[in-house]
Amino acid sequence: MTYADRKSVIIDACLAVIARDGVTGVSHRKVAEEAGVPLGSMTYHFTGMDDLLHQAFERFAERASGPLESALAEAEGTDSVIAAIAGVIMSGIRDDAGDLVLNHELYTIAARRPEFRDITEQWMQRSRTALERHLPPDLARDVDAYIEGLTLHGALAPNHPSMSQVVHSLQRIIQDPHHK
Repeated sequence: MTYADRKSVIIDACLAVIARDGVTGVSHRKVAEEAGVPLGSMTYHFTGMDDLLHQAFERFAERASGPLESALAEAEGTDSVIAAIAGVIMSGIRDDAGDLVLNHELYTIAARRPEFRDITEQWMQRSRTALERHLPPDLARDVDAYIEGLTLHGALAPNHPSMSQVVHSLQRIIQDPHHK
């Protein structure tokens, strides 16, 4: 296994441990065990736990940004944009609960520790940049907040919203004359 491969395996293992045990449950020993690497690999590849957590959350944010960017890259026209956003929301609602946990663990650590806020700021900026290709900046911010909020509510609620409900809500938000 190459240096880069081992480091990548460790980062993925760290994300798995966070999803299972939360940030407070992460230890070098647990991550090394999850990754199937010697404990000494942890200090060889990372300067400490904060470095490992930062790189793990950077990977998660990068991965989480992709679906919205990809969906909106191909969208043309309001109906297509709404359908693309609704698809991303519905996918987020149906996705593995591990990503929901990772999302909120990232928000929590960023809220408590400023050195992690750059990750959430870059993630939000990527989302807004993708949205701003189709929407004015103030509306892009509102839609970004709606995506985050509905994904959380939808994943935790006993009854998920339907695609048609999400599309209808997005139509109301995006086509509201107060945003134009």
